[in-house]
Amino acid sequence: MIFIDACKRKDTPYTPIWLMRQAGRYLSEYREVRAKAGNFLDLCKNPALSCEVTLQPIDILDCDAAILFSDILVIPLEMGLGLNFLKNEGPKFETCIRNNNDLGILQTNAYKKLDYVYDTISLTRAKLSKDKALIGFCGAPWTLATYMIEGQGSKTYTHSKKMLYTNPNLLRNILEKLTNELKLYLESQIKAGVDAIMIFDSWAGALEEKAYIEFGFNYINEIADYIKKTYSNIPIIVFPKGVGGFLDRFANLNSNFDVFGIDWGTSMKNAKHILGDKFVLQGNLEPCRIYDMEAMESGIDDIINIMGNTSGHIFNLGHGMLPDLPVSNAIRLVQLVREKTKR
Repeated sequence: MIFIDACKRKDTPYTPIWLMRQAGRYLSEYREVRAKAGNFLDLCKNPALSCEVTLQPIDILDCDAAILFSDILVIPLEMGLGLNFLKNEGPKFETCIRNNNDLGILQTNAYKKLDYVYDTISLTRAKLSKDKALIGFCGAPWTLATYMIEGQGSKTYTHSKKMLYTNPNLLRNILEKLTNELKLYLESQIKAGVDAIMIFDSWAGALEEKAYIEFGFNYINEIADYIKKTYSNIPIIVFPKGVGGFLDRFANLNSNFDVFGIDWGTSMKNAKHILGDKFVLQGNLEPCRIYDMEAMESGIDDIINIMGNTSGHIFNLGHGMLPDLPVSNAIRLVQLVREKTKR
């Protein structure tokens, strides 16, 4: 698989490409399947339909890897927090974890209740072409904890950051419970058939450097260490969004993953200079460039000029696909990357 070879810094015939949120609302085919499912959570819990939307970007865009269609919040959902996806509001939990008594709400062995995820993986891997990789994923402990503490997405992370500084032991307890579940969740995904795993830390940039290393990155490393002990051949991708201001810290930390995702707000040039010898880099086209063909091609050229036409790079966006991006441009994006990076 070209994608897996690239994760391991092996030579490939071109720079592989896939897109975060490549299975999503910008595709009319996805919208039809979601309407058939009834709602987003029902879609996530339906292996046949989840498999169908996982495969759509492979069929339509011809990406080099499919990413499991699911949601990062299925872990806290199955830990006992009721979850709803509200129109125009996004995910919202029925209960929050804000004090020591609330910890009792969280159930263990949540990973055992996620057969619908593992069944989706098995179905997808059976239908996916053998030259295309299947990426499994989870949310990072810090990002999941913010949702569980705030009750929904947040711009200020008031309750989460207040807990970090006034009751750090409570936050550590939440993060430890999540970390233990995520280790077994990702291991179960690997057993079901994924070829690589990705850990999304979407709200990494909410914390200052010292706090993020302690309450964010250290837990990601713990998960990576656990996976690599048994599955050393499975590439691990980490995407800590918003940490461009302290990339040098990651260059000097011991870590057991293979690929570092670069968000669009981080200089790819700096990332290559600081991290390029330690990790394969993934990213980082600004998603909004896809609205305009000229802007998109210019962005592609800038990234390729920095990363070169060699191993050590996986082309991706610096965040996810937006709901109204033109599909024709996304198709052309994949074609252009292949044409421009052909060895």
